[in-house]
Amino acid sequence: MTRVATFGNYQSALLDLMKAQTRSAEAQERVSTQKNATDLTGFGRQSETLTALKGAQSRIQGFIDTGEAVSARLTTQDLALNQIGDGIAGLRAAVGSVLATDSVSSLMLEMEGHFQTIRGGLNMRHHGSYLFSGAKINTAPVAAANLTELAAEPTVADVFNNDTLKTVSRVAEGTTLETGFLADEVGAEVMSILRDIHAYHTGPSGPLTGKATEAQKAFLTTQLSRLEQAANGVIDKTARTGSMHNQIDDISVGHKAQLISLDELVSKRTDADMAKAVTDLQLSQVAIQASAQVIAQLREVSLLNYLR
Repeated sequence: MTRVATFGNYQSALLDLMKAQTRSAEAQERVSTQKNATDLTGFGRQSETLTALKGAQSRIQGFIDTGEAVSARLTTQDLALNQIGDGIAGLRAAVGSVLATDSVSSLMLEMEGHFQTIRGGLNMRHHGSYLFSGAKINTAPVAAANLTELAAEPTVADVFNNDTLKTVSRVAEGTTLETGFLADEVGAEVMSILRDIHAYHTGPSGPLTGKATEAQKAFLTTQLSRLEQAANGVIDKTARTGSMHNQIDDISVGHKAQLISLDELVSKRTDADMAKAVTDLQLSQVAIQASAQVIAQLREVSLLNYLR
């Protein structure tokens, strides 16, 4: 004879109700978070794969962030080099005008203005740091405030305060780029020319005022040739900056494509099937209601009712 106990029926119904409530909570969490789990424990055996994918995502995102920072710095560097190039072009135009008109009346005044343009480019900052100072980011690479102070320096090397460390950026796995220039390698040649012209102006063959003599014209013709070489050097560095900028952009495009692929791989393993999650939630709610009704009905089928 099979014994039927009221307590056993209640216990069975309560267990069913608790299981239905657990399934409802899990389904509700998947619906609200749109994820299969909220921590790695919930993904079981896939947790190791997800950890590796997340690590790869972090590395790629780090390279993307680095690329954006380097790209912004190169944009500022390009502006600085163009400003220096404009200053040298102005010097060439001023000297060329002297040779064309034989008048040096305003030459030194124009040179002072173009020196300030070149100095501004060499001392340009990016996010508060000097671009061409190497590791001495808080020290202006050119301290001379005017041509007189420039000429007062013992040598051209003494004009510059930068060190020898160039900016190097790691933009990809196994790929580093030397993206920075130093003030002395950018401006040493033009500063030497400016010093020589100022020394000539204050020396026995000067001053450079009024009508140019044949000796002065010969001297300025030589300086014009030197200025052309200095301009070509700055143009070369500007072109290299543009080339590096394009290279960084190409690398960033590749990194962003990799990141999208990784995001898809992670999503396949972590994103919940929303249709299934909603269905599971509805079914669990029905199961809760059914279990609650069973418990309510058990109150009417107690054995005590039959013993009366």
